[in-house]
Amino acid sequence: MSYLEFRDITKTYGTGTAAVQALRGVNLGIDKGEFVAVMGPSGSGKSTAMNILGCLDTPSTGAYIFEGAHVETLSRDQRALLRRHYLGFVFQGFNLLNRTSAQENVELPLLYRGVSPSERRRMALEALASVGLTGWEHHTPAELSGGQQQRVAIARAIATNPSVLLADEPTGNLDSARSVEIMQLLTQLNVERGITILMVTHEPDMAEYARRVVHFVDGLVAHDKQNGKAHAAADEGGH
Repeated sequence: MSYLEFRDITKTYGTGTAAVQALRGVNLGIDKGEFVAVMGPSGSGKSTAMNILGCLDTPSTGAYIFEGAHVETLSRDQRALLRRHYLGFVFQGFNLLNRTSAQENVELPLLYRGVSPSERRRMALEALASVGLTGWEHHTPAELSGGQQQRVAIARAIATNPSVLLADEPTGNLDSARSVEIMQLLTQLNVERGITILMVTHEPDMAEYARRVVHFVDGLVAHDKQNGKAHAAADEGGH
């Protein structure tokens, strides 16, 4: 059994003649420590699949199994706990609080977990250091570049030590140089920390960093291929 697994997952929005079938029986297995890029045209179902993987939505039918647990049978509160303790999220728009410092932004998920102030500070500083932002802790988003803001967002996502990181178009708002920096950072987190990464992207050159690329078309997985280039780069990095 895979670490994360979809078995015949469907998702239908609306009813009757207005019903839209976003997913039409998806089967997908993801192993622990994989770095998977999810691609596909608008309306292909990739975002719906990511929302279900992230426990932000539930399937209409089928089974979603996370570390042996049937997620589709969990209550809303149980899914929230799973999100809080196992998952980290990175978004295209950074989703930072504008008037708070980088450190305070990173501390936010730790606050929800009930971590003590001193421990929150330690974990936030450690996360910021791991994304190369030592010295920028007290800057607000307005004082940071787009690349730095995304680094803060990644630090916030990894501060809780998640086992899975879900990244939705993480380079969508960045120029090419900053995009490469963010992809190198994600690769480093995957290789060095063993974090399982699932990334939605429209950009083939960003997908090249993933070890596996899954293409959605019309609510189904159309292609699922290993990426030899990413394997070679990761192996080189490991020597």
